[in-house]
Amino acid sequence: MSATSAPKTVAVVGCTHAGTFAAQAILTAHPSWTVHVFERNDTLSFLSCGIALWVGGHVSDPNRMFYSSPAALAELGANMHMRTDVLSVDVAGKSLVARDLESGEETTYSFDKLVVTTGSKPVMPPIPGLAEGLEDGRVMLCKNWDHGKAIKDHAMKASSVAVIGAGYIGAELVEQFSEAGVHAILIDGLDRALAKNFDAPITDQVEATYAEHGVELALGQMVTEFRLNEDGNGVAVVTTAGEYEVDYAIMGAGFLPRTDLFAGQLETLPNGAIKTDEYMRAFLAGHDEACADVLAAGDSCTVLYNPTGTYDYIPLATNAVRQALLVGANIEEPVQKYLGTQATSAVQLYNLSLAASGLTQAGAEARGVNARSTTLVQDYRPDFMLTTTPVTATLTWDPETRRVLGAQFLCRHDVAEAANAISIAIQARFTIDQLANVDLFFQPNFCQPVNFIGAVAMQAVAEQNASDAE
Repeated sequence: MSATSAPKTVAVVGCTHAGTFAAQAILTAHPSWTVHVFERNDTLSFLSCGIALWVGGHVSDPNRMFYSSPAALAELGANMHMRTDVLSVDVAGKSLVARDLESGEETTYSFDKLVVTTGSKPVMPPIPGLAEGLEDGRVMLCKNWDHGKAIKDHAMKASSVAVIGAGYIGAELVEQFSEAGVHAILIDGLDRALAKNFDAPITDQVEATYAEHGVELALGQMVTEFRLNEDGNGVAVVTTAGEYEVDYAIMGAGFLPRTDLFAGQLETLPNGAIKTDEYMRAFLAGHDEACADVLAAGDSCTVLYNPTGTYDYIPLATNAVRQALLVGANIEEPVQKYLGTQATSAVQLYNLSLAASGLTQAGAEARGVNARSTTLVQDYRPDFMLTTTPVTATLTWDPETRRVLGAQFLCRHDVAEAANAISIAIQARFTIDQLANVDLFFQPNFCQPVNFIGAVAMQAVAEQNASDAE
């Protein structure tokens, strides 16, 4: 903080990943500032991406799924308002009204700087019977600590469960149910599992593995109704193609930004995600210049998606943490730019390691991006080793610029770190030609003389050269 700068009062609204890291970063850089943190729950920093592992018995201690606490932030100097619901925010007037959920008392707070880290909420389609199912407990969500406890205590002990949504959440949950002997049905409106994360050369293998483990796939079907059983011991999930009687149903159909408090006050995407500039500063409604006193991070706001060069909504904890750290760096003045994201991610399903970074072919087509892709299947290490196993590698690129746009990997051996290599290549704006010639090591324990990353890039170069010559 500069010598002439007076201490500021900051309101941090919401405290999961982005709120936790933003508060830490602000207080570390400006220990004399007054920071108020508002959170409606009694916990913070819960790693919800580990819920499936927890309910499946793969977590040593669920309390370790919290990497911070209200006490830890208070020790840094934050004024913690846990179990406090922010009722309204006057962004221009720099004040908010919050209610203590224990006492019911409402208090008005003033601030100099506002940090919006309100996170996301589960997608709740207008499906008849959904509200009743949630109230009854036969339909569950999978977002926070309480949801995880309910799934572990009830659904994991059931005979049958339907999971709606075949993204990462649903994919991991049905794996754990099937491993525990619970009949699992995976329902999704798209015609492939993990369709938004991987292309068919990989999802075909995932679906075959699900079938081997008894998972029932109900893909290409939209849920039209939830109907509670009259005897109170189950729920019928009605879809456009059938009806499934199960003990419990779990909604995992994705997330939306939780930004209702700021409707009409801040510029947003149509889905409510707050638009920010490269310094994480938000835009007041109707203004072209970012507001230096309002910053946003995490699932409540947009991300710069490097494969397309546009702002998008991609709720990931990794994005939230990096953006929050930038909030701390830029809270006083803009000094550090956001470098964007490739939305790099990975998942382990049974004995399959899956990882991806950037655009899939389907993702490119959905966004109107001109792209080509190629798939290579080769053993991840030499055949002279006593054991090896194939890796499926799919690379996506721009046929005009030859720039790498994304890649996906699947193997029974852990190849997840390959996605990090691709993430770096995308951010560095590598072409397929550069990727084909990058220095990658060879050692028989780990890889082939030509690493599968380089090999699939070489294949892409050959295919693009042949196409250009036509």
